[in-house]
Amino acid sequence: MANTTVLLREDMEHVGGRGEIVKVKAGFARNYLLPQGFATLATKGNIKQIEQERTALLKKAAIDKATAEAQLEQMTTIALTFERKAGEHGTLFGSVTSMDIAEALQAKGYEIDRRKIVLKDAIKETGEYTVKVKLHREVTLEVPVTVTGEGGEMPAKKEEATKAAPVEAAAPVEEPVVEETPAAEEEAA
Repeated sequence: MANTTVLLREDMEHVGGRGEIVKVKAGFARNYLLPQGFATLATKGNIKQIEQERTALLKKAAIDKATAEAQLEQMTTIALTFERKAGEHGTLFGSVTSMDIAEALQAKGYEIDRRKIVLKDAIKETGEYTVKVKLHREVTLEVPVTVTGEGGEMPAKKEEATKAAPVEAAAPVEEPVVEETPAAEEEAA
């Protein structure tokens, strides 16, 4: 497999950070990184230019990290609440997605790209959750998210519903004992 050495212009998860010189598969570089502008080739002819760019990118990355840390300080008190239509066991009719969280943050005055919101799956039940927001590669904010049913109520979940109404134990029913006689055995045969 052929590898290509490139300078990353953007942070790429599982590849490297902005300003790093990395080796990647030739096809990945040729078909994705280079056309999208995420990287440039690191050839002998432009190594000096790449080193200058790299130092400039590293300085920019330090500024971006400082900005992200300042934004983290401002956003530590944020808590989001969503009111959605829900069934009787707390299951939502719909879900709360990263797009909804990004819009709620924007309503509070913070412009966060929805792709920076780390949400494994959409939230589909009422309750309290913690959602991670990547402000920078090394700076992550944890935002508490509360999802309630319409009217601000939290419907009882399936497990809680069974706990709330315990089933009374019924008295054991005794079954009559039937003794088999030799005549019954002969009839069965």
